[in-house]
Amino acid sequence: MSELGFQSTLKLSYESALEKVTAALKAEGFGVLTSIDVQETMKKKLDVDFRKYTILGACNPPLAFRALTARPDVGLLLPCNVIVYEEGDDIVINIVDPLSMLGLIEDPALEKVAQEARERLARVSEALQK
Repeated sequence: MSELGFQSTLKLSYESALEKVTAALKAEGFGVLTSIDVQETMKKKLDVDFRKYTILGACNPPLAFRALTARPDVGLLLPCNVIVYEEGDDIVINIVDPLSMLGLIEDPALEKVAQEARERLARVSEALQK
């Protein structure tokens, strides 16, 4: 667990790690809505070399629906971000903890949804370590 979420370290190729993360998210009902290749973006926009780094925007539609129905402006905190990056010979995966994001709002109507999302994402992190 990191300060903002769940952290795992894998000894796989970068591409294999991305596939494993996507499959683990899918097993918990999350799809990947967005995939941002930060390395490519940094090269294109700033002409700098950067490590392999991807930001995945993960969404569980039933949970998102419940959250958005309770409070439409919670969309500012969606989707749940998952980062995958190289750190030496390791691939690091960090998954945001929805409860840490909820601290920005403090809305009791969202607590149950955030708790369920947290439990699912914690299981994703656990599955990555197997």
